[in-house]
Amino acid sequence: MNTLFFGDCLEIIREQIPDESVDLIYLDPPFNSNRDYNLLFKTPKGHAMDAQITAFEDSWHWGKQAEREFDLILHQPRTEVAELMLSLRRSLRENDMLAYLTMMAGRLLELHRVLKATGSLYLHCDPTASHYLKILLDTIFGVKNFKNEIIWKRTTSHGDTKYGFSHITDNILFYIKNQPAKWNSQYQSYSESYLASHYNHKDNSGRIYRLDNIIRSKSMGLRPNLSYEYKGLTPEFGWRMKKEKLEEIDQAGRLYWSKTGTPYLVRYLDEQKGGLIDNLWIDIFPVNSQAAERLGYPTQKPLALLERIILASSHEGDVVLDPFCGCGTAVHAAHKLGRKWIGVDITHLAISTIEQRLKTAFPGIVFDVQGIPKDFANAQDLARRDKYQFQWWACSLVNAQPYLGKKKGADSGIDGLLYFRDDDGLAKKIIVSVKGGENVNVSMIRDLKGVLEREKAQIGLFVTLTPPTQPMLKEAVTAGYYESPLLGSYPRLQILTIEGLLNHTERALYPDLSRGGETFKQAKPENPDKQDRLL
Repeated sequence: MNTLFFGDCLEIIREQIPDESVDLIYLDPPFNSNRDYNLLFKTPKGHAMDAQITAFEDSWHWGKQAEREFDLILHQPRTEVAELMLSLRRSLRENDMLAYLTMMAGRLLELHRVLKATGSLYLHCDPTASHYLKILLDTIFGVKNFKNEIIWKRTTSHGDTKYGFSHITDNILFYIKNQPAKWNSQYQSYSESYLASHYNHKDNSGRIYRLDNIIRSKSMGLRPNLSYEYKGLTPEFGWRMKKEKLEEIDQAGRLYWSKTGTPYLVRYLDEQKGGLIDNLWIDIFPVNSQAAERLGYPTQKPLALLERIILASSHEGDVVLDPFCGCGTAVHAAHKLGRKWIGVDITHLAISTIEQRLKTAFPGIVFDVQGIPKDFANAQDLARRDKYQFQWWACSLVNAQPYLGKKKGADSGIDGLLYFRDDDGLAKKIIVSVKGGENVNVSMIRDLKGVLEREKAQIGLFVTLTPPTQPMLKEAVTAGYYESPLLGSYPRLQILTIEGLLNHTERALYPDLSRGGETFKQAKPENPDKQDRLL
Protein backbone atom coordinates (compact mmCIF):
# COMPACT_ATOMS: atom_id res chain seq x y z
CA MET A 1 0.00 0.00 0.00
CA ASN A 2 2.80 2.50 0.81
CA THR A 3 3.25 3.91 -2.67
CA LEU A 4 4.55 7.02 -4.43
CA PHE A 5 3.07 7.80 -7.85
CA PHE A 6 4.79 10.04 -10.39
CA GLY A 7 2.17 11.69 -12.61
CA ASP A 8 -1.00 13.76 -12.75
CA CYS A 9 -3.10 12.96 -9.69
CA LEU A 10 -6.32 13.16 -11.73
CA GLU A 11 -5.26 10.25 -13.94
CA ILE A 12 -3.64 8.27 -11.13
CA ILE A 13 -6.58 8.53 -8.72
CA ARG A 14 -9.04 7.74 -11.52
CA GLU A 15 -7.10 4.69 -12.75
CA GLN A 16 -5.26 3.36 -9.70
CA ILE A 17 -7.31 3.97 -6.56
CA PRO A 18 -10.54 2.02 -5.91
CA ASP A 19 -13.82 3.44 -4.60
CA GLU A 20 -14.00 4.09 -0.84
CA SER A 21 -10.48 2.81 -0.12
CA VAL A 22 -8.95 5.85 1.63
CA ASP A 23 -9.54 6.95 5.24
CA LEU A 24 -8.00 10.43 5.19
CA ILE A 25 -7.06 12.87 2.43
CA TYR A 26 -4.79 15.87 2.91
CA LEU A 27 -4.04 18.07 -0.06
CA ASP A 28 -1.98 21.20 -0.38
CA PRO A 29 -2.44 22.15 -4.05
CA PRO A 30 -0.89 25.18 -5.73
CA PHE A 31 -2.74 28.32 -4.65
CA ASN A 32 -3.07 30.08 -8.02
CA SER A 33 -0.81 32.84 -6.76
CA ASN A 34 1.09 33.13 -10.07
CA ARG A 35 4.51 32.45 -8.63
CA ASP A 36 7.37 30.15 -9.50
CA TYR A 37 8.82 28.27 -6.55
CA ASN A 38 12.52 27.55 -6.39
CA LEU A 39 13.83 24.47 -4.67
CA LEU A 40 17.05 25.06 -2.74
CA PHE A 41 19.35 22.10 -2.26
CA LYS A 42 22.16 21.75 0.19
CA THR A 43 25.36 23.55 -0.83
CA PRO A 44 28.43 22.65 1.22
CA LYS A 45 30.72 25.27 2.68
CA GLY A 46 33.12 26.66 0.10
CA HIS A 47 30.77 26.31 -2.88
CA ALA A 48 28.60 28.95 -4.51
CA MET A 49 24.88 28.97 -3.67
CA ASP A 50 23.88 27.83 -7.14
CA ALA A 51 21.97 24.62 -6.42
CA GLN A 52 18.57 26.09 -7.09
CA ILE A 53 15.96 25.08 -9.67
CA THR A 54 12.38 25.89 -10.49
CA ALA A 55 10.38 23.23 -8.69
CA PHE A 56 7.03 24.05 -10.26
CA GLU A 57 4.99 26.92 -11.59
CA ASP A 58 2.24 27.92 -9.19
CA SER A 59 -0.06 29.15 -11.93
CA TRP A 60 -2.91 27.88 -14.03
CA HIS A 61 -3.96 29.39 -17.32
CA TRP A 62 -7.06 28.91 -19.41
CA GLY A 63 -6.27 26.90 -22.51
CA LYS A 64 -6.92 23.61 -24.28
CA GLN A 65 -6.25 21.47 -21.21
CA ALA A 66 -8.57 23.56 -19.02
CA GLU A 67 -11.26 23.42 -21.72
CA ARG A 68 -10.95 19.63 -21.91
CA GLU A 69 -11.24 19.23 -18.15
CA PHE A 70 -14.19 21.63 -18.02
CA ASP A 71 -15.99 19.54 -20.67
CA LEU A 72 -15.38 16.38 -18.61
CA ILE A 73 -16.99 18.03 -15.59
CA LEU A 74 -20.08 18.92 -17.64
CA HIS A 75 -20.52 15.27 -18.67
CA GLN A 76 -19.94 13.54 -15.33
CA PRO A 77 -22.93 12.29 -13.21
CA ARG A 78 -22.83 15.00 -10.51
CA THR A 79 -24.99 17.55 -12.29
CA GLU A 80 -24.93 20.00 -9.38
CA VAL A 81 -21.16 20.33 -9.81
CA ALA A 82 -21.61 20.94 -13.53
CA GLU A 83 -24.18 23.65 -12.78
CA LEU A 84 -21.83 25.33 -10.30
CA MET A 85 -18.95 25.36 -12.79
CA LEU A 86 -21.20 26.81 -15.49
CA SER A 87 -22.21 29.57 -13.08
CA LEU A 88 -18.61 30.29 -12.21
CA ARG A 89 -17.69 30.43 -15.88
CA ARG A 90 -20.43 32.97 -16.54
CA SER A 91 -19.20 35.03 -13.61
CA LEU A 92 -15.41 34.70 -13.87
CA ARG A 93 -15.06 34.17 -17.62
CA GLU A 94 -12.14 32.15 -19.03
CA ASN A 95 -9.31 33.31 -16.78
CA ASP A 96 -6.65 31.83 -14.54
CA MET A 97 -8.99 31.49 -11.57
CA LEU A 98 -11.51 29.48 -13.59
CA ALA A 99 -8.70 27.27 -14.90
CA TYR A 100 -7.56 26.63 -11.33
CA LEU A 101 -11.09 25.82 -10.11
CA THR A 102 -11.68 23.56 -13.11
CA MET A 103 -8.50 21.65 -12.27
CA MET A 104 -9.57 21.35 -8.64
CA ALA A 105 -13.17 20.33 -9.42
CA GLY A 106 -12.21 17.25 -11.40
CA ARG A 107 -9.73 16.12 -8.78
CA LEU A 108 -12.04 16.76 -5.81
CA LEU A 109 -14.75 14.67 -7.48
CA GLU A 110 -12.29 11.77 -7.73
CA LEU A 111 -11.12 12.29 -4.15
CA HIS A 112 -14.72 12.15 -2.94
CA ARG A 113 -15.14 8.84 -4.78
CA VAL A 114 -12.12 7.15 -3.19
CA LEU A 115 -12.86 8.40 0.35
CA LYS A 116 -14.49 5.93 2.74
CA ALA A 117 -17.87 6.76 4.26
CA THR A 118 -16.16 7.45 7.59
CA GLY A 119 -13.32 9.42 5.98
CA SER A 120 -12.24 13.05 6.11
CA LEU A 121 -10.63 15.55 3.75
CA TYR A 122 -8.43 18.52 4.67
CA LEU A 123 -7.74 21.03 1.89
CA HIS A 124 -4.89 23.42 2.65
CA CYS A 125 -5.12 26.75 0.81
CA ASP A 126 -4.72 30.50 1.21
CA PRO A 127 -7.24 33.35 0.81
CA THR A 128 -6.47 33.68 -2.90
CA ALA A 129 -9.09 31.05 -3.76
CA SER A 130 -10.35 29.64 -0.43
CA HIS A 131 -13.83 31.16 -0.83
CA TYR A 132 -14.30 29.56 -4.24
CA LEU A 133 -12.89 26.25 -3.01
CA LYS A 134 -15.34 26.18 -0.11
CA ILE A 135 -18.30 26.61 -2.47
CA LEU A 136 -16.91 23.81 -4.61
CA LEU A 137 -16.43 21.54 -1.58
CA ASP A 138 -19.91 22.37 -0.29
CA THR A 139 -21.31 21.21 -3.61
CA ILE A 140 -19.28 17.99 -3.78
CA PHE A 141 -19.32 16.95 -0.11
CA GLY A 142 -22.52 18.66 1.02
CA VAL A 143 -22.91 21.70 3.27
CA LYS A 144 -23.80 19.50 6.24
CA ASN A 145 -20.46 17.73 5.98
CA PHE A 146 -18.40 20.88 6.42
CA LYS A 147 -16.74 20.67 9.85
CA ASN A 148 -14.25 23.53 10.22
CA GLU A 149 -12.26 26.22 8.54
CA ILE A 150 -8.97 25.96 10.39
CA ILE A 151 -6.80 29.06 10.49
CA TRP A 152 -3.09 28.29 10.78
CA LYS A 153 -0.73 31.11 11.69
CA ARG A 154 2.13 30.10 9.42
CA THR A 155 4.48 33.01 10.14
CA THR A 156 4.84 35.93 12.51
CA SER A 157 5.24 38.87 10.16
CA HIS A 158 5.70 39.89 6.56
CA GLY A 159 6.85 42.99 4.77
CA ASP A 160 3.69 43.11 2.65
CA THR A 161 1.94 45.85 4.65
CA LYS A 162 2.29 48.82 2.30
CA TYR A 163 -1.31 48.64 1.08
CA GLY A 164 -2.93 46.33 3.64
CA PHE A 165 -2.48 44.06 6.62
CA SER A 166 0.27 41.47 6.60
CA HIS A 167 -0.64 38.00 5.29
CA ILE A 168 0.41 35.50 7.96
CA THR A 169 -2.24 32.74 7.87
CA ASP A 170 -3.34 29.80 5.74
CA ASN A 171 -6.78 28.21 5.60
CA ILE A 172 -7.45 24.48 5.99
CA LEU A 173 -10.96 23.41 4.94
CA PHE A 174 -12.07 20.29 6.83
CA TYR A 175 -14.88 18.10 5.42
CA ILE A 176 -16.15 14.63 6.14
CA LYS A 177 -17.86 12.32 3.68
CA ASN A 178 -20.71 11.25 5.95
CA GLN A 179 -21.87 11.29 9.56
CA PRO A 180 -20.38 9.87 11.69
CA ALA A 181 -16.75 10.18 10.63
CA LYS A 182 -13.65 9.07 12.51
CA TRP A 183 -12.65 11.63 15.12
CA ASN A 184 -10.12 11.72 17.94
CA SER A 185 -10.17 14.87 20.06
CA GLN A 186 -6.82 16.62 20.26
CA TYR A 187 -5.46 18.47 23.28
CA GLN A 188 -2.73 21.00 23.87
CA SER A 189 -0.88 22.21 26.95
CA TYR A 190 -2.53 24.93 29.00
CA SER A 191 -1.02 28.39 28.67
CA GLU A 192 0.94 29.85 31.57
CA SER A 193 -1.72 32.53 32.06
CA TYR A 194 -4.48 29.92 32.21
CA LEU A 195 -2.58 27.82 34.75
CA ALA A 196 -1.93 30.88 36.90
CA SER A 197 -5.58 31.96 36.89
CA HIS A 198 -7.25 28.56 37.24
CA TYR A 199 -4.91 26.01 38.83
CA ASN A 200 -4.04 28.09 41.88
CA HIS A 201 -4.64 25.53 44.67
CA LYS A 202 -2.33 22.90 46.11
CA ASP A 203 -3.20 20.05 48.49
CA ASN A 204 -1.07 18.73 51.37
CA SER A 205 0.80 16.36 49.05
CA GLY A 206 1.71 19.18 46.66
CA ARG A 207 -0.75 18.28 43.89
CA ILE A 208 -2.06 21.31 42.01
CA TYR A 209 -5.79 21.59 41.40
CA ARG A 210 -8.62 23.95 40.51
CA LEU A 211 -12.20 24.20 41.75
CA ASP A 212 -14.94 23.61 39.18
CA ASN A 213 -18.60 24.56 39.47
CA ILE A 214 -20.84 21.61 40.28
CA ILE A 215 -24.14 23.51 40.57
CA ARG A 216 -26.27 24.42 37.56
CA SER A 217 -26.54 28.10 36.68
CA LYS A 218 -29.68 30.03 35.78
CA SER A 219 -28.64 30.09 32.13
CA MET A 220 -28.60 26.28 32.08
CA GLY A 221 -32.20 26.11 33.20
CA LEU A 222 -33.96 23.68 35.52
CA ARG A 223 -33.61 19.93 34.97
CA PRO A 224 -36.11 18.06 37.22
CA ASN A 225 -34.05 14.86 37.26
CA LEU A 226 -31.04 16.84 38.55
CA SER A 227 -32.96 18.65 41.29
CA TYR A 228 -32.41 16.88 44.60
CA GLU A 229 -31.14 17.47 48.14
CA TYR A 230 -27.60 16.54 49.09
CA LYS A 231 -26.14 17.15 52.55
CA GLY A 232 -28.77 19.73 53.23
CA LEU A 233 -28.35 21.65 49.97
CA THR A 234 -30.94 21.80 47.17
CA PRO A 235 -29.68 24.25 44.47
CA GLU A 236 -32.32 26.40 42.78
CA PHE A 237 -31.63 24.99 39.31
CA GLY A 238 -30.23 21.64 40.42
CA TRP A 239 -26.88 19.89 40.17
CA ARG A 240 -24.77 19.24 37.10
CA MET A 241 -24.86 15.47 37.59
CA LYS A 242 -27.02 12.71 38.97
CA LYS A 243 -26.99 12.01 42.69
CA GLU A 244 -25.15 8.69 42.31
CA LYS A 245 -22.27 10.40 40.50
CA LEU A 246 -22.16 13.20 43.10
CA GLU A 247 -21.94 10.64 45.92
CA GLU A 248 -19.12 8.86 44.09
CA ILE A 249 -17.18 12.13 43.76
CA ASP A 250 -17.70 12.90 47.44
CA GLN A 251 -16.51 9.46 48.54
CA ALA A 252 -13.35 9.92 46.44
CA GLY A 253 -12.59 13.14 48.33
CA ARG A 254 -13.17 15.30 45.26
CA LEU A 255 -15.96 17.45 46.73
CA TYR A 256 -14.73 20.70 48.29
CA TRP A 257 -17.04 22.82 50.49
CA SER A 258 -16.15 26.48 50.75
CA LYS A 259 -16.56 28.53 53.93
CA THR A 260 -19.83 29.88 52.50
CA GLY A 261 -21.18 26.35 52.08
CA THR A 262 -20.82 26.18 48.30
CA PRO A 263 -19.61 22.82 46.94
CA TYR A 264 -17.02 22.55 44.15
CA LEU A 265 -15.49 19.72 42.16
CA VAL A 266 -11.74 19.26 42.63
CA ARG A 267 -9.89 18.81 39.31
CA TYR A 268 -6.20 17.87 39.61
CA LEU A 269 -3.86 19.25 36.95
CA ASP A 270 -1.91 16.00 36.55
CA GLU A 271 -5.12 14.20 35.53
CA GLN A 272 -6.07 16.62 32.76
CA LYS A 273 -5.32 16.05 29.07
CA GLY A 274 -4.95 19.77 28.45
CA GLY A 275 -7.13 22.21 26.59
CA LEU A 276 -9.15 21.04 23.61
CA ILE A 277 -7.63 22.25 20.36
CA ASP A 278 -9.91 24.62 18.47
CA ASN A 279 -9.82 25.83 14.86
CA LEU A 280 -7.24 28.59 15.47
CA TRP A 281 -3.78 27.02 15.30
CA ILE A 282 -1.10 29.39 16.53
CA ASP A 283 1.11 26.83 18.28
CA ILE A 284 2.64 25.13 15.21
CA PHE A 285 5.58 27.02 13.77
CA PRO A 286 6.51 27.08 10.07
CA VAL A 287 9.51 25.36 8.55
CA ASN A 288 11.86 28.35 8.51
CA SER A 289 15.46 28.53 7.36
CA GLN A 290 16.72 27.33 10.75
CA ALA A 291 14.29 24.43 11.22
CA ALA A 292 15.91 21.02 11.68
CA GLU A 293 13.36 19.37 9.39
CA ARG A 294 13.84 21.86 6.52
CA LEU A 295 14.56 20.20 3.18
CA GLY A 296 14.41 23.36 1.09
CA TYR A 297 11.11 22.58 -0.65
CA PRO A 298 9.22 25.84 -1.25
CA THR A 299 5.88 24.92 0.31
CA GLN A 300 7.14 22.48 2.96
CA LYS A 301 4.73 22.18 5.89
CA PRO A 302 5.86 21.24 9.42
CA LEU A 303 5.49 17.64 10.52
CA ALA A 304 3.56 18.77 13.61
CA LEU A 305 0.81 20.20 11.40
CA LEU A 306 0.27 16.93 9.55
CA GLU A 307 0.61 14.85 12.69
CA ARG A 308 -2.23 16.82 14.28
CA ILE A 309 -4.49 16.26 11.28
CA ILE A 310 -3.66 12.56 10.96
CA LEU A 311 -4.11 11.89 14.68
CA ALA A 312 -7.46 13.71 14.69
CA SER A 313 -9.08 11.94 11.74
CA SER A 314 -7.55 8.47 11.40
CA HIS A 315 -6.49 5.39 13.32
CA GLU A 316 -3.37 3.21 13.12
CA GLY A 317 -3.46 1.08 9.98
CA ASP A 318 -5.70 3.53 8.09
CA VAL A 319 -4.83 4.79 4.59
CA VAL A 320 -3.74 8.42 4.13
CA LEU A 321 -3.64 9.97 0.64
CA ASP A 322 -1.84 13.15 -0.43
CA PRO A 323 -2.46 13.87 -4.15
CA PHE A 324 -0.09 16.88 -4.25
CA CYS A 325 2.58 15.45 -1.99
CA GLY A 326 5.42 17.91 -2.72
CA CYS A 327 8.30 17.05 -0.41
CA GLY A 328 6.30 14.37 1.41
CA THR A 329 5.46 15.77 4.83
CA ALA A 330 2.06 14.04 4.84
CA VAL A 331 3.45 10.61 3.92
CA HIS A 332 6.31 11.08 6.40
CA ALA A 333 3.86 11.86 9.20
CA ALA A 334 1.56 9.00 8.15
CA HIS A 335 4.39 6.46 8.26
CA LYS A 336 5.65 7.80 11.57
CA LEU A 337 2.17 7.39 13.09
CA GLY A 338 1.62 3.86 11.83
CA ARG A 339 -0.70 4.65 8.92
CA LYS A 340 -0.52 3.32 5.37
CA TRP A 341 -0.05 5.99 2.74
CA ILE A 342 -0.27 7.01 -0.91
CA GLY A 343 1.55 10.04 -2.32
CA VAL A 344 1.18 11.54 -5.79
CA ASP A 345 3.10 14.34 -7.49
CA ILE A 346 3.44 15.52 -11.07
CA THR A 347 7.17 16.30 -10.85
CA HIS A 348 9.89 13.73 -10.54
CA LEU A 349 11.80 16.27 -8.49
CA ALA A 350 9.21 15.88 -5.74
CA ILE A 351 9.21 12.09 -5.94
CA SER A 352 13.01 11.85 -5.69
CA THR A 353 12.99 14.33 -2.76
CA ILE A 354 10.46 12.16 -0.91
CA GLU A 355 12.44 8.99 -1.62
CA GLN A 356 15.54 10.56 -0.07
CA ARG A 357 13.52 11.87 2.87
CA LEU A 358 11.83 8.57 3.72
CA LYS A 359 14.97 6.47 3.40
CA THR A 360 16.83 8.82 5.73
CA ALA A 361 14.04 9.16 8.28
CA PHE A 362 13.14 5.45 8.29
CA PRO A 363 16.23 3.33 7.54
CA GLY A 364 15.17 0.06 5.95
CA ILE A 365 11.75 1.38 4.89
CA VAL A 366 10.08 -0.49 2.02
CA PHE A 367 7.72 1.28 -0.36
CA ASP A 368 6.79 1.22 -4.03
CA VAL A 369 7.36 3.96 -6.60
CA GLN A 370 5.18 3.87 -9.70
CA GLY A 371 5.19 5.97 -12.84
CA ILE A 372 8.93 6.56 -13.04
CA PRO A 373 10.93 4.63 -15.65
CA LYS A 374 11.98 1.19 -14.47
CA ASP A 375 13.18 -0.08 -17.82
CA PHE A 376 14.86 1.33 -20.90
CA ALA A 377 11.67 1.64 -22.98
CA ASN A 378 9.98 3.77 -20.31
CA ALA A 379 13.10 5.92 -20.04
CA GLN A 380 12.97 6.57 -23.79
CA ASP A 381 9.30 7.48 -23.49
CA LEU A 382 9.95 9.98 -20.69
CA ALA A 383 12.81 11.57 -22.65
CA ARG A 384 10.50 12.08 -25.63
CA ARG A 385 7.62 13.48 -23.53
CA ASP A 386 9.42 15.81 -21.14
CA LYS A 387 13.06 16.80 -21.41
CA TYR A 388 13.27 18.35 -17.94
CA GLN A 389 11.50 15.56 -16.08
CA PHE A 390 13.89 13.13 -17.82
CA GLN A 391 16.92 15.15 -16.73
CA TRP A 392 15.68 15.31 -13.13
CA TRP A 393 14.98 11.57 -13.14
CA ALA A 394 18.38 10.75 -14.67
CA CYS A 395 20.09 12.84 -11.97
CA SER A 396 18.33 10.78 -9.32
CA LEU A 397 19.88 7.59 -10.76
CA VAL A 398 23.29 8.84 -9.61
CA ASN A 399 21.92 10.55 -6.46
CA ALA A 400 22.63 14.01 -7.83
CA GLN A 401 20.64 17.17 -7.22
CA PRO A 402 19.27 18.82 -10.39
CA TYR A 403 20.97 22.06 -11.34
CA LEU A 404 19.23 25.36 -11.99
CA GLY A 405 15.98 25.46 -13.93
CA LYS A 406 14.36 25.53 -17.31
CA LYS A 407 13.96 29.32 -17.09
CA LYS A 408 17.56 30.15 -16.26
CA GLY A 409 18.68 30.93 -19.79
CA ALA A 410 21.56 29.43 -21.73
CA ASP A 411 22.72 25.87 -21.13
CA SER A 412 25.65 25.90 -18.70
CA GLY A 413 26.63 22.32 -19.52
CA ILE A 414 25.53 21.23 -16.04
CA ASP A 415 22.37 19.21 -15.38
CA GLY A 416 23.16 17.96 -11.89
CA LEU A 417 25.56 18.31 -8.99
CA LEU A 418 27.03 15.90 -6.48
CA TYR A 419 29.24 16.76 -3.55
CA PHE A 420 31.52 14.37 -1.70
CA ARG A 421 34.00 14.51 1.14
CA ASP A 422 37.13 12.36 1.19
CA ASP A 423 39.31 14.25 3.68
CA ASP A 424 39.09 16.87 6.42
CA GLY A 425 38.97 19.73 3.93
CA LEU A 426 36.12 21.27 1.96
CA ALA A 427 33.60 19.13 0.09
CA LYS A 428 34.48 18.25 -3.53
CA LYS A 429 32.22 18.70 -6.56
CA ILE A 430 30.97 16.30 -9.26
CA ILE A 431 29.35 17.67 -12.43
CA VAL A 432 26.55 15.64 -14.06
CA SER A 433 25.64 16.09 -17.74
CA VAL A 434 22.51 14.27 -19.00
CA LYS A 435 21.79 13.51 -22.64
CA GLY A 436 18.40 12.10 -23.62
CA GLY A 437 18.71 12.43 -27.39
CA GLU A 438 19.34 9.75 -29.97
CA ASN A 439 22.63 11.25 -31.14
CA VAL A 440 25.69 11.66 -28.93
CA ASN A 441 29.22 12.41 -30.08
CA VAL A 442 32.75 13.05 -28.91
CA SER A 443 32.34 16.83 -28.86
CA MET A 444 29.95 16.43 -25.92
CA ILE A 445 32.72 14.75 -23.92
CA ARG A 446 35.13 17.55 -24.81
CA ASP A 447 32.52 20.07 -23.69
CA LEU A 448 32.17 18.30 -20.34
CA LYS A 449 35.95 18.33 -19.89
CA GLY A 450 35.82 22.08 -20.38
CA VAL A 451 33.05 22.42 -17.81
CA LEU A 452 35.11 20.45 -15.27
CA GLU A 453 38.00 22.87 -15.71
CA ARG A 454 35.74 25.95 -15.59
CA GLU A 455 33.92 24.78 -12.46
CA LYS A 456 37.08 23.35 -10.82
CA ALA A 457 35.18 20.10 -10.29
CA GLN A 458 36.97 16.89 -9.39
CA ILE A 459 34.81 14.41 -11.38
CA GLY A 460 32.32 14.55 -14.26
CA LEU A 461 29.50 12.08 -14.99
CA PHE A 462 28.14 11.88 -18.54
CA VAL A 463 24.75 10.13 -18.30
CA THR A 464 23.39 9.12 -21.69
CA LEU A 465 20.29 7.40 -23.02
CA THR A 466 22.12 6.42 -26.23
CA PRO A 467 25.22 4.19 -25.94
CA PRO A 468 28.50 6.12 -26.33
CA THR A 469 30.73 5.81 -29.38
CA GLN A 470 34.29 4.51 -29.22
CA PRO A 471 35.75 8.01 -29.79
CA MET A 472 33.71 9.22 -26.80
CA LEU A 473 35.11 6.46 -24.59
CA LYS A 474 38.67 7.24 -25.70
CA GLU A 475 38.17 10.96 -25.08
CA ALA A 476 36.87 10.30 -21.57
CA VAL A 477 40.06 8.40 -20.72
CA THR A 478 42.17 11.42 -21.65
CA ALA A 479 40.61 13.36 -18.77
CA GLY A 480 42.79 11.33 -16.40
CA TYR A 481 42.10 10.43 -12.79
CA TYR A 482 41.11 12.15 -9.61
CA GLU A 483 43.54 11.16 -6.86
CA SER A 484 41.79 11.02 -3.51
CA PRO A 485 44.04 11.90 -0.57
CA LEU A 486 42.88 8.82 1.36
CA LEU A 487 40.83 6.57 -0.91
CA GLY A 488 42.70 5.95 -4.16
CA SER A 489 42.17 6.89 -7.83
CA TYR A 490 38.90 7.44 -9.71
CA PRO A 491 38.27 8.17 -13.41
CA ARG A 492 37.82 11.90 -13.75
CA LEU A 493 35.25 11.66 -16.55
CA GLN A 494 32.88 8.70 -16.41
CA ILE A 495 30.33 7.76 -19.09
CA LEU A 496 27.25 6.02 -17.69
CA THR A 497 24.32 4.71 -19.71
CA ILE A 498 20.72 4.85 -18.56
CA GLU A 499 20.36 1.14 -19.32
CA GLY A 500 23.41 0.26 -17.23
CA LEU A 501 22.23 2.37 -14.31
CA LEU A 502 18.77 0.76 -14.46
CA ASN A 503 20.09 -2.81 -14.47
CA HIS A 504 22.80 -1.98 -11.91
CA THR A 505 25.71 -3.01 -14.13
CA GLU A 506 27.07 0.54 -13.99
CA ARG A 507 27.46 3.06 -11.18
CA ALA A 508 29.23 6.32 -10.49
CA LEU A 509 32.66 5.84 -8.90
CA TYR A 510 33.80 8.39 -6.36
CA PRO A 511 34.95 8.46 -2.72
CA ASP A 512 32.51 9.77 -0.13
CA LEU A 513 33.03 9.59 3.59
CA SER A 514 29.79 11.57 4.12
CA ARG A 515 27.63 8.94 2.32
CA GLY A 516 25.66 11.54 0.41
CA GLY A 517 25.34 13.91 3.32
CA GLU A 518 26.97 16.76 1.39
CA THR A 519 24.49 16.63 -1.51
CA PHE A 520 21.01 16.43 0.00
CA LYS A 521 19.53 17.92 3.14
CA GLN A 522 18.86 14.95 5.34
CA ALA A 523 15.61 14.27 7.18
CA LYS A 524 16.05 13.57 10.87
CA PRO A 525 15.89 9.81 11.55
CA GLU A 526 12.80 8.86 13.50
CA ASN A 527 13.00 6.89 16.73
CA PRO A 528 13.20 3.21 15.66
CA ASP A 529 11.78 1.96 18.96
CA LYS A 530 8.72 4.14 18.46
CA GLN A 531 8.36 2.92 14.88
CA ASP A 532 8.50 -0.72 15.93
CA ARG A 533 5.66 -0.04 18.32
CA LEU A 534 3.52 1.77 15.76
CA LEU A 535 4.01 -0.25 12.59
